[in-house]
Amino acid sequence: MRMTKDSEPETSESLKTFGAVLKALRDEAGLTQEQFAPRVRYSATYVAKMEQGRRFPPKELVPRAEEVLGAPAARVLGAAYRTLTRKVGLASWFLRWAGIEEEALTLLAYECRVVPGLLQPEPYIRAIFERRIPHHAEEQIEQGVAARLARQRLFAERPHTSFCFIIEQALLERYFGGSEVTKALLDHLLEAQQRRNVEIQVMPLRQEDHFGFEGPMYLAETLDNQWVGYVEGQENSLLITDPKDASAMLRRYGKLRSQALSPQATTSLLEQMRGAL
Repeated sequence: MRMTKDSEPETSESLKTFGAVLKALRDEAGLTQEQFAPRVRYSATYVAKMEQGRRFPPKELVPRAEEVLGAPAARVLGAAYRTLTRKVGLASWFLRWAGIEEEALTLLAYECRVVPGLLQPEPYIRAIFERRIPHHAEEQIEQGVAARLARQRLFAERPHTSFCFIIEQALLERYFGGSEVTKALLDHLLEAQQRRNVEIQVMPLRQEDHFGFEGPMYLAETLDNQWVGYVEGQENSLLITDPKDASAMLRRYGKLRSQALSPQATTSLLEQMRGAL
């Protein structure tokens, strides 16, 4: 499995095969994607992406599909899934997280390296892609920018999802990409903060009692109210599904929220920084 950073993953033959099997079984049952999706407790968009080979199917799909398609179809789908899981590599972790992110009831993020992708305005996104090593071709940059902007539709498409972000103040003080990019970033954050389902908190430059020393983290509450964690490093990523580990991350995130500026104080700081530019 190969994946283009921050854009739609390049699909593999195994994912496409699984998607084709899922579609064939759904068609055989006489169900449209819109009819099938709620019965397996996923959105029609997510089902479509699984059938296209663009999303790694969750392990819960097979038993849920059995309730809808029957045991024989579930055995076929399960066999396809087992073949898929033997072939996937590290990139599959991102594919699974992307699917979890699209269906989450709650999304939490803490970042100390770069502003989270869901909050990046176009100039900031371009500044990131232009500094990628190895360097990207112009076509790759355009594809990456378009894909990341498209991902931000989650705010509007998931109005009942709670999005919470904690960002280190140092990221805003860095002036990454220059003053014009920083202006666009601050304007974008202030605009996002006005959404009822988005909450942004800035971690002050000076914070002696800081629980974020273990690095960035992302957490999602799934439709069945389970918590899943996600972390990224240099050219790799990890999906954390063990309940104990996810619980520890959730507790650390709670500490970070108590140490960061309140959303109201964050808005005041962003306005002050924007006015100083």
